[in-house]
Formats: sequence, structure tokens, C-alpha cells
Amino acid sequence: MATFYEFELHHNVVRGLTQMGLEEATPIQEQTIPLALQGRDVIGQAQTGTGKTAAFGIPLVNRLDAEQESIQGVVLTPTRELAVQVSEELNKIARYKGIHVLPIYGGQDMTRQIRALKKKPHIIVATPGRFMDHMRRKTIRLHAVDMVVLDEADEMLNMGFIEDITTILQEMPEERQTLLFSATMSKPVQEIAQKFMDNPDIIKVKAKEVTVSNITQQCIKVTEREKFDVLCRLLDIDAPELAIVFGRTKRRVDELSEALHKRGYKAEGIHGDLNQAKRDSVLRKFKEGRVEVLVATDVAARGLDISGVTHVYNFDLPQDPESYVHRIGRTGRAGKTGLAISFATPGEIDHLRTIEALTKKKMEWREAPTLDEAIEQQQRLTAQKLLEVAEKANLQAYRETAEKLLEEVDSVTLVSAVLKMLTKQTNTSPVKLTEEAPLRVKKKKFDDKGRFGKRNNKGGKRTLQPAKSNRAPGGKTRKKKVK
Repeated sequence: MATFYEFELHHNVVRGLTQMGLEEATPIQEQTIPLALQGRDVIGQAQTGTGKTAAFGIPLVNRLDAEQESIQGVVLTPTRELAVQVSEELNKIARYKGIHVLPIYGGQDMTRQIRALKKKPHIIVATPGRFMDHMRRKTIRLHAVDMVVLDEADEMLNMGFIEDITTILQEMPEERQTLLFSATMSKPVQEIAQKFMDNPDIIKVKAKEVTVSNITQQCIKVTEREKFDVLCRLLDIDAPELAIVFGRTKRRVDELSEALHKRGYKAEGIHGDLNQAKRDSVLRKFKEGRVEVLVATDVAARGLDISGVTHVYNFDLPQDPESYVHRIGRTGRAGKTGLAISFATPGEIDHLRTIEALTKKKMEWREAPTLDEAIEQQQRLTAQKLLEVAEKANLQAYRETAEKLLEEVDSVTLVSAVLKMLTKQTNTSPVKLTEEAPLRVKKKKFDDKGRFGKRNNKGGKRTLQPAKSNRAPGGKTRKKKVK
């Protein structure tokens, strides 16, 4: 494993990394940084948690000139949370070099952002929509931009930002360096790379390098209607300290968090439609333990830095199998163990197999718990707490009252009454969730020579994807500027 000293970085960048406690590069950093320092375009295929922010942040900060008071670097991210997180990490890397980083995202006051932009930051970390707003207002000048980074490119395109990203990249100087990071290399991601990148080097961190080995992965076969009751029983049996439940849609998250609250669980939901103040409030309560169950969509959970999550429940399987790795990576952090449980309806078993193929690990099948098992576990947990109090607490002040009670009631009846009073009562209030259609594996279709292609609408034949072009928009070959 290489150290950051070996990359011949600016001494103030190394100083910042040392202050952050970073010494050795992760696989994605070790392969990306030397190429990026040479001025080459790079595609990094890696999930969150592999150290990709530093993989692009270090060469970005190293390259820029602190004395040039203009925007020289732009990082585009899919969500506000990720924009804030990336800007915080870049500021730490850049603290001793005098490079200033500004996050720009929707939900913030526009006037306040314009004032901040007038202070001439060197790097902008932004969500595409708000960045476009500033481009239209001409409050962001792009003439000096030297490096552009697309972070979580697949998520940005999944969220419908393809037109914004295309427009933004077309406005950037041709002589620039472009880095693209994506968990998957979907067709839209490949098209963006072909159109706006110059002969990029491709770095791929394999799934086995990012799948956390200390996470137990289980699966339960259930019908759509059984899911919610099974989830509640699991929460009662597993008694998670902090849990994240993933739903596929915003509607699902809203209905699920409300239903869990109705059943007596400390649960709140988070998705892209919540305003920034509400999102911050939910996350703060979750981190402090005032909310025990966070219900989230994939997009809302991207980039969340939350420690102490003990359980992840995939109430709905993710549309993209690669998102599964990202979801379960929310638990089992900092050397601790974690448990990830996925619900699969009968029609989703094939989809589950594709996830297992990606992670190269078979899931353990688990039977759906019964209501009786949930009740027994709740009683067992209460009895355990009662024994702990009996062993450790000073009970002298309670002995006289206890002796009087035993004169009136036998000991078994008395302890039974205490257990009943302290045990969380299983709530079976009726709940109705809008049913989601099951996910199905898309069958790949091949031509007569075994090659994968797409169908030509005219004659029903399959055509192979076009070869990668090194030309910029308009057919002109872009020149490279290497510093």
C-alpha cells in the first residue's frame, strides 16, 4: 500500500492529510491519484466507502493555484448531503494550501450563496440543479475551471440530471481535466464519458474489495402483504440499537415511517422531497439515538456518514444490484459487526441471485419470525434487564416494600406482574401500505454471434454499441493541458 509521501504532492497537501490522520492510500486512491496528477482524464468505478473523495480531492487541491482568485475546480454531486460532506473533506485536505471550497445546493438561500460566491472560492461542490441556476444568473464564472469531477455519476443520471450535466459540461473550458466516479457503468454514464472525456483511464475497484466481510447477510422470503408485520417482529426480536430500513420510493418511505410510528417505534423517514431543515433534524435525532429506525430511499442515504448502525433492513430490494453493496455498507463499520436482512417476494428471487453474483457471497435464508417468537423475545429481553438490575443496582431502599408485597402475593405471580409491566407490548394495529410491483431481472438479449446489442427499430436486427470517441462535442478533438 502506497503512502501519500510517494505521490510527490505539495507539502501543504501532505500536511493536511497528516492532520486528518491519513497515511496510506486505499486501492482507488493508489491507482487514481498518480494518473490524475499527470493531468489525465480518469473514470473510477467504486462505491461509497472506498475513499474516492480523497482520490479526486487530493489531485484537485494539489493542482489548483491559491493565488488565482477564481473558480478553478467544480465537483458535481447528486444530493445536498453529499455536497456538504465532500466540501468538508476537501476543506480539510486544502486547509494549509489556502484553497477555499464552497458547497452550493438547493434549499439554501440564493442571496446568501451569491454573497459567498463573491468571496471567490477556488472549488465549487454543487448539485447540478442549483449550479445551473447560478449559470443562468451568471453568478458563477467558468472561464478558469481547470478540473471537473462528476461524483456518483450514476445516481445523478438516475435522478434525471442528464440534461443539466450535459449543459454544464458544454459550458466548461475545452482544455480541462475531467474525473468521473460511479458505482456502475450504465449506458448513460458511458455516453457522458464518451462525449466529454479525453481517452480516459478506467480504474475499477472490484466488489469483493468494497463488500464488508463482518456483515452477516440474511434473506427472508415474504409476500408483499406480509412484509410490514415481519419487519415489526424482526425489530422486536433483533432489538437494534440503530437501524436503517430502505424503501424503494418516497411514497414507500412516508407510509412506512408513519406505520412504524403508529406501532410504537421511534422511526422517521428521509427522502429527497424533504427540505434541508427537516433532513438535518431527522439525521441529528438519529445520530443522537432519539430516533431508532431511519427509513430512507437510496438517494437520501447516499453519502450519509452515520456510525453505530447495527442493522440494515432492505424492505424493498434495490433496483440496481450495485446499490445493495452501498446499502449494507451503512452497518459493520469501524471493525464492528452488522446484520443486513433483505425481504424478497416470490417473484424477486432471480433478482436476489444477481445481487449474490455481484457480491460473490451467498445470503443466509432465514424463516420469517412468528408473532409468538416476537413476544417471547420481548419477555426474554425484559428478564435479562431485570437480572442485570438485580445484580448491579443498590436495591436496599426497595426491600421493605418488596417484602410486604410477598406477604400478599406469591413470588412467581409478583415477578410475572413485573415482567408484564416492563415488557414492550406487541402492537398489532392494522396498517395498510401501497403495494410495490416486484423487481424482475432484465434478460439480456444477444445477436446471432453471441454479442450483446440493442434492437434496431426498423428491421429487428441488433446493432452493437458505437466505439468510444475521443472527440469533444462538435467532432473537434480536444487538446489536453498538463501542468
